[in-house]
Amino acid sequence: MDRQLISLVAHADHPIAAPVSQASLDRLLTRARLRAGARVLDLGCGQAAWTLRALELHPDVTADGVDISAEALASAAREAEARGLRGRIRLHERPAAGFTPAEPYDLVLCVGAVHAFGGLGPALEAVRGLLRPDGLALVGDGFWDEQPTARALARLGAAPEEYADLPGTVRAVEDAGFRVVYGHTSERAEWDEYEWSWTGSLTRWALDNPGPDGEAALTAALEHRDMWLDGYRGILGFVTFLLRRTG
Repeated sequence: MDRQLISLVAHADHPIAAPVSQASLDRLLTRARLRAGARVLDLGCGQAAWTLRALELHPDVTADGVDISAEALASAAREAEARGLRGRIRLHERPAAGFTPAEPYDLVLCVGAVHAFGGLGPALEAVRGLLRPDGLALVGDGFWDEQPTARALARLGAAPEEYADLPGTVRAVEDAGFRVVYGHTSERAEWDEYEWSWTGSLTRWALDNPGPDGEAALTAALEHRDMWLDGYRGILGFVTFLLRRTG
């Protein structure tokens, strides 16, 4: 069972695909205050939950979603059709890194997908190059909410320098040519809802699909649950910034 299918199944009940509640997502997208005719780009869009909601909140806006998962994009297309948004979104099956549109965007999203660029710094550089001079970005990534223990690092397979603390993360995005105009730091309840949904959806699918794929899905769910509960819970935070391009 390939990694993309595992991710699709795991996010079935939480398509936002980040430790962010629906209310928090709406607040972030509303703060963008997109003008009529604005263009939105979602890098690593998955099932395009963020983009589709942006289109609902901002009439007369169009969007592009980019992802490498054909299954996730097919799910996004079905959801767009069901919500009457299919004519306002274009979906592209390709890597987010290296996506080269003909025109810049008013809003670029990269939430939980900076790994597609090799980390936060390269992702911010790419996002900045895709924005209009007065453009905005929504970028979400992890940070150390507490000093990571050796056990948490081992569980995550991470080095201490993989993330900064929250002040360091703010400095990193502003050093990359942005100013933070709003931010949302995910609460413990949002993390728990996301992780229980991720592991629970995958476990339920595994029980309904006995066989090699079901066994692989269950193994992935239990390993992830152990990594969270006995590793990074309360240590790894998640922050989503609304950023204004400078310079």
